[in-house]
This record gives sequence, C-alpha cells and structure tokens, in this order.
Amino acid sequence: MRSIRLRPARKKDLESIYFIERQCFPTPWSGALFLYELKKPYARLWVLEHKEKIIGYICFWIVAGELHLANIAVDPAWRRRGLATFMLQTMFRYARKKGAKRVLLEVRQKNLAAQTLYKRLGFQVDGRRKQYYSDTKEDAILMSLDLKCVRWTNLRK
Repeated sequence: MRSIRLRPARKKDLESIYFIERQCFPTPWSGALFLYELKKPYARLWVLEHKEKIIGYICFWIVAGELHLANIAVDPAWRRRGLATFMLQTMFRYARKKGAKRVLLEVRQKNLAAQTLYKRLGFQVDGRRKQYYSDTKEDAILMSLDLKCVRWTNLRK
C-alpha cells in the first residue's frame, strides 16, 4: 500500500498511539510511559500512518548489540494486511544498520496470533517467565531472532 508509511513518533502522536494501545491490550501502557519512550536515547517509537491517520506503532530498544521489542500494535480495523510484518521487517533492517545482532521479545502465552507471526519471521522460543504479566498472572514466552538468519530476500522493500 503506497499510502502507508512508517515514521518516528512525535509527542502529538501520543493520543492516537494510546487509543490503539487501549484497544489492543488488557492492561495498556500509560500515556506517560509512551512519552518516556520518546525521551529515552536508546528507544525508538515509530508510528504507521495511512493518509495521516495513525493505524499502528512499534516501540523497541537497541542496547549493547541487541534489539528488544517492547511493544507493537495495529488498529484492529487494519489487521490481517501484513502491517505488523512490515513494521517488524523495517525494524530488522534498522537494527542491522545500527549493529544489532539479535532481537529479543516477550509475548503473552495466550497470544497465539503474535507467536505465529514471530515464528513465521524466524523467531525461536527460548523459555518462559512464569506469571510475568501481573494483570492476569499469565506467563511470558521468551523469543529471539538471530538477525543473521533473517531471510532478507523475503523482506518487503
């Protein structure tokens, strides 16, 4: 879709980001937490835009050669169109340029859709954090991806 672009978030985008966050997660991040992400030197918060409307976002950190995916969401009305894949693949390219070798993330045990996406992109399950999510006492599945193993020819340009 030509009318979709991924760009760094600005303070004025936070209301739209928070609106999507509340639709997507049982215990959403606070608006203050997203603002804090904008201020961290190692954090990146990007928004996905369609005709100037924010329809998704991705937040990640690059520290000591590793990228940690902190948060990603797509507006429910825009799901099943490859947009999360697009954001992740763009993040992979950026991470490689910044010297990251590996991507790490935690995902809710019951979030099978996200786990399927991550596995399709090459992530491996590394372990589990028991009762990681305080709201539901749900376990977190730990996953990682070696950026050398990404099939770069399959990534969208």
